Amino acid sequence: MGSSLGGVVLHVSDDLYSDDPGASPCADAFRVGGVCVQLEGARHDDVTLVPSLVPFRVENWVPDITIQVQWVAELSPASGPRLFDSGSVWRLHEDEAGFRFDFSAPVLGARPYKKLVVDRHFSQATLQMSEGAFAGFPRAAEPLEYPLDELLIMHRLTQEKAIELHGVGIVGPEGASNLFVGHSGAGKSTTARLWTTLHEVEILSDDRIIIREDKVREDEAREDANRIFMYGTPWHGEAAFALPGRAPLQRIFVLEHGRGNVLTRLSQGQAVAELFARSFVPFHRHEYVDSALAFLHRVAGSVPCYRYSFEPDERAVEKVLNFRD
Repeated sequence: MGSSLGGVVLHVSDDLYSDDPGASPCADAFRVGGVCVQLEGARHDDVTLVPSLVPFRVENWVPDITIQVQWVAELSPASGPRLFDSGSVWRLHEDEAGFRFDFSAPVLGARPYKKLVVDRHFSQATLQMSEGAFAGFPRAAEPLEYPLDELLIMHRLTQEKAIELHGVGIVGPEGASNLFVGHSGAGKSTTARLWTTLHEVEILSDDRIIIREDKVREDEAREDANRIFMYGTPWHGEAAFALPGRAPLQRIFVLEHGRGNVLTRLSQGQAVAELFARSFVPFHRHEYVDSALAFLHRVAGSVPCYRYSFEPDERAVEKVLNFRD
């Protein structure tokens, strides 16, 4: 089953799954923002996608990231240099092989309940789950639960011409595709609700959008030139919109609450600064920051960007629909 934006929901055959230790490994895959992740494990539960990822399931894709899921008796805390501490469930460390993400929670004990070890290109990973931590919670173990899925995709995007933004992607009416970016509370979910109430549109996400430079498909002509596309993600906001589709990006609006629904064209430098402030970039390596800024410079030079001081009613929608660059 597919959508009009090219997002496809495909189902993996039950024949791939087995709880027999002697059977072939189980596998499943999903694709977010042009990045395909394949899970491999010995048991059905090792590769079962969490509900938010099910619409993004795919078949017959060459994986960009392969994850081997393993169960071990216990996990010890990482001893390598700590690069980042989320202040909640995860911490990032570095060693000679690459990176290690430790996940812990008081309810599951003092030791990590799972860890992800991944190479520096974010293409090969091992996800270890602690049997001891989940001994009292047999139904609580979901290997790829949030935030691990988003962390993995976000870091993989550092290897490509792509970035994740705080934004709502709206496609339609009549094929127009606009990205509205904003900090928390800027009105992204409100914007999504307004547009769906007034017009027949598709919302790729009302909180997290991935933009990337993709080659135009052969059936899209345009001399096979590169274009900027926006992709839906599973990580939605209050309005709960999340679609596995993509659309060519035509305009970007930086949302802020105001009066009069005023649109102001941003210079390339202003647009880069505004977009970077609303991006998800791993700041623990300077080369990730540098590549993100370079890509946003390309985006700001290719896609018109505007500051949009808006009032949350139907006039805000009509202003965009009637606007001409």
